[in-house]
Amino acid sequence: MSVEVVASKVTHIGPIASRIRAIDRVECEAMGHGPKQALRNGFLLSDRCWTALVDGRPEAMFGAVTTSALNRTATVWFLGTDEVYRHGRALLSMGPALLREAVDSSFLASNLVSSANGKAIRLLARWGFTVEPEEHVVRGVPFRYFWMKR
Repeated sequence: MSVEVVASKVTHIGPIASRIRAIDRVECEAMGHGPKQALRNGFLLSDRCWTALVDGRPEAMFGAVTTSALNRTATVWFLGTDEVYRHGRALLSMGPALLREAVDSSFLASNLVSSANGKAIRLLARWGFTVEPEEHVVRGVPFRYFWMKR
């Protein structure tokens, strides 16, 4: 199986949304969106947005949304299917370079991750993010704040 990262297209949203990981669905809903709407918002609002293709099939979408150009802050996000997590080594190796490109002008990149999303927490830590231990509850779902200063 091959993993390739390409610039996102609107046609990638539906295939990912229809097979999104259960924990990613929980995160989306806690933030007040369904998976399709969350992916669409990320696609439209991100300065840069990529899709991970596994054997040509869209399996994850991720990007960075500038929250303040003046303060140089960005919200980073990643939503995917179970399939993309079967290729953790590829994600691990590609992630740092993509992050550098995504937040090239941001001083602080951050977001929330579900406390139950162990795979994402481990991946974020391996990519160099600090994942805070304190939990913040959003619509009944405990989240942890993660961040990286450049």
